[in-house]
Amino acid sequence: MSDPDSNGPTDYVVDKAESRWSDLWQTEDYWAIWLGLFLLFAGLLIYLPNPPAGLDSRIAEANAVLEKESKRAPFHTLAWYEAEDAKSALKATGEPYAKTIKQWTHKPHKWTANPLDAFFLSEERAGAKAERAKKNYEILKAESEMLKAAAQQAEQRAEAAGFNETALNTEAKAAIQKYRDHLRNVAAAKKQTKAKAYNQVPYLLATGLAIALLFALGMQVMNGGGLAFLKGFAFIFALAVLAFFFAAQADIKSLGIGCAAWAILLGLLISNTLGTPEWVKPAVQVEYFIKTGLVLLGAEILFSKVLTIGLPGLFVAWVVTPVVLITTYWFGQRVLKIESKTLNMTISADMSVCGVSAAIATAAACRAKKEELTLAVGLSLVFTSVMMVVMPNVILALGMHHVLGGAWMGGTIDATGAVAAAGAFLSDRALYVAATVKMIQNILIGVIAFCVALYWVAKVERDPARPRPGPMEIWYRFPKFVIGFVFASILVSSIYSGLGPGVGEAMITDGVIKGWTKIGRGWFFCLAFVSIGLATNFRELGHYFHKGQPLILYLCGQTLNLVLTLAMAYLMFFVVFPEITAQI
Repeated sequence: MSDPDSNGPTDYVVDKAESRWSDLWQTEDYWAIWLGLFLLFAGLLIYLPNPPAGLDSRIAEANAVLEKESKRAPFHTLAWYEAEDAKSALKATGEPYAKTIKQWTHKPHKWTANPLDAFFLSEERAGAKAERAKKNYEILKAESEMLKAAAQQAEQRAEAAGFNETALNTEAKAAIQKYRDHLRNVAAAKKQTKAKAYNQVPYLLATGLAIALLFALGMQVMNGGGLAFLKGFAFIFALAVLAFFFAAQADIKSLGIGCAAWAILLGLLISNTLGTPEWVKPAVQVEYFIKTGLVLLGAEILFSKVLTIGLPGLFVAWVVTPVVLITTYWFGQRVLKIESKTLNMTISADMSVCGVSAAIATAAACRAKKEELTLAVGLSLVFTSVMMVVMPNVILALGMHHVLGGAWMGGTIDATGAVAAAGAFLSDRALYVAATVKMIQNILIGVIAFCVALYWVAKVERDPARPRPGPMEIWYRFPKFVIGFVFASILVSSIYSGLGPGVGEAMITDGVIKGWTKIGRGWFFCLAFVSIGLATNFRELGHYFHKGQPLILYLCGQTLNLVLTLAMAYLMFFVVFPEITAQI
């Protein structure tokens, strides 16, 4: 958290202060809540009144087909998938106003050989790009037609046997899944055929100005530092754009090296060579950025989606995660003898829960130093990049069931985006299970933060010579932004449930979330990662690597996590609740 009496970053801590009403507008945690909820309500007001035309009737038609096909066959038929696709195509993000929002808030575009493509694409080059893509699209489309024909034939053979032959049903199901997996490539190729000219530079400048004014308001109210923040913010935003630019390169993107790694690297490069300029330091507001992003992340935790996986997902996420966290912390203290308990706890939470988000919340709850959080985040980013590439290939090599593989990845790969990418590499089923398990796990962010604050107050920092701390001490320590995270989750989940799964998917998931809150969260997280790099010096990190303890802790903890998650996923999805797995 930034010290209001200084222009530079301080440790990532939540300072104990008197409980007073002025905290509501003078502390960083509350401003993260106000800004996050302001953006959330703005998104709701923009999207909810403007649904796609005929949304309800089109969903009803698709649902009728889905119900009919579910009764006709013991597996998802081609007609079932076509109806599901028809529902999925109903997205608020496809409406003109949503496309305008995307245009104004778009990060640097994907590029391959020409760096200018990230920011500018002429009409001539856009046309040439579309023409090249059409050739590839036609080839993939022809392959898709052949796979579809094979799937139709397999389904017809199963139907001719009254869907009573297990072998024929399995054959049909596999043929349909193969066709469906190929369709993702077709869809991606088709998207390339619609390449259009763009000049992203003015939109990036407008986005930067809007974000700057948003956060400067809070800085001005908190400590009168709004103008100083604005001066330094331009530099931080430029580095964030540069991080998105490097992450958008096609080959780099395929390796899973995202903007977070580039943002921290760029910040570290500057802070450890030239040094972070003094005029930039007022804008190095790590927690201010990331806590606001975490409030928006709460909107993405939809309880109705969590329940679709049911008890198997809950056991995988909510039983294994705390066991791994507690065991890893114990191992670090008793076996590795790590001197810093806060470093031990931050790494344990980062690795076992969900990466950066959990690390931030836990670091605030136990008052970890900024260098300790930087180290935990750095370890997480490195291993996440490796695991998102290695795990899908291991699952394929072992011939593992994709539901099992998805649950395994969802419970072990730290970042939500990396989980989605790894799941998509396997199949739609793997992606669905992996993303849902990770979503269930993300709910633990607030619970873990509260429990860590309680443990630190009652056990770690308790002075036997003083009276036992009361409940208010836990409240002082508790990271208040988690309240915003939980409120956003409850609010959006309630609206989603009220709309129903079909309309909720179109207006909330494919509207408010993907078309608004997720965009803001992405920018805020990247700004926070840049700030982490700018606020960190390698000399301050050196002593934490004594005997390689943090690395050993992370490796041992993640190994335990991999083993326990795989065992629990198999037990829950294939032994205890096989009927749920059959319906996925």
